[in-house]
Amino acid sequence: MTTTTLISVSEYLSTSFRPDCDFVDGEVLERNLGEYDHNRIQMFLGVFFYGRQEAWRIRVAPEQRMQVKETRFRVSDFCVLSADAPVEQVVHHPPLVCIEVLSPSDTVGGMRERVRDDLNMGVREVWLLDPQTRSAMVCVGNTMTDVRSGVLKLAGTPIELPLKEIFSILDQE
Repeated sequence: MTTTTLISVSEYLSTSFRPDCDFVDGEVLERNLGEYDHNRIQMFLGVFFYGRQEAWRIRVAPEQRMQVKETRFRVSDFCVLSADAPVEQVVHHPPLVCIEVLSPSDTVGGMRERVRDDLNMGVREVWLLDPQTRSAMVCVGNTMTDVRSGVLKLAGTPIELPLKEIFSILDQE
């Protein structure tokens, strides 16, 4: 039987975790990351979106803490924010889109809760990228749509992500 030590929001915010952790209602939760495919895709996202910041009027933030509720903080793999959004050390204003790269140890229940937190915060869409199946899940409202090819697009913005291009990074030596 495992026991959980609950901590306060102020203690979470004043503690350094390596890697950073989520904080859900007093509990510090480790995140799944560190695998090669996960890191390659996350690096691709950084390069891809960073190069388009000015043209698309966005800012990008990998591994960004977001306060999704009073007692919940999530650290998304990758956030795309409007260039007009305030600069915040801990994001309180919803990003345009959050992107999560799935790891083999991620669970459906854990990802559903994470996605729900992001969407309830006001994030327009959450994109889940699955390196194993080379597919994506687009989450909007209560709908999750499986996307196996083509381009992910955020309606009303120039933001788009070509799936073939992102997953091709996994074929490179």
